[in-house]
Amino acid sequence: MVNLCAPFVYSIKREWDAHLCFEKMVIMLDDHFNDESINEAVAKFMTLFHTCIPDLYSYFEEEEVDIREWAASALQFVLSRELSLENTMRLWDTYFAIPEGGWMDLHPFACLAILKQLKEGFEDLEQSEIRTMMMRLPQMDMDQIINEAFNLRHEILEGRISDDG
Repeated sequence: MVNLCAPFVYSIKREWDAHLCFEKMVIMLDDHFNDESINEAVAKFMTLFHTCIPDLYSYFEEEEVDIREWAASALQFVLSRELSLENTMRLWDTYFAIPEGGWMDLHPFACLAILKQLKEGFEDLEQSEIRTMMMRLPQMDMDQIINEAFNLRHEILEGRISDDG
């Protein structure tokens, strides 16, 4: 929970305001995962991963990398554990600009956009190195990640990405 709180503490001067923002975030996440369990969210993410980046999905299977553990953390803690504080704050800035918690529909696609951007780097690594890199993602151009997330979501909704790739 510290990672989930850190962006608020860092960016909001008054402790009370930071606490209220953190509390609101936790309530939103609790509400979201009461409607859809974390296991259901991970299963949906795995389907999207297999559909959107099938060659990386296959490579992870070949290397016996269980992406479910990473996906659960990334979805449940909104990438706050995996990204640097700077990258987390940039991503969340976009999320909080989307009205009425609509960012939760975009978030799995941001996770996919990160995997897609790092795909070539992952393919040069073995299982333990992949797991290490996924736990501490490198600095990234979050504007590019966010744009790719919107594009992936649009392509899925439009049916332009299928299980055939």
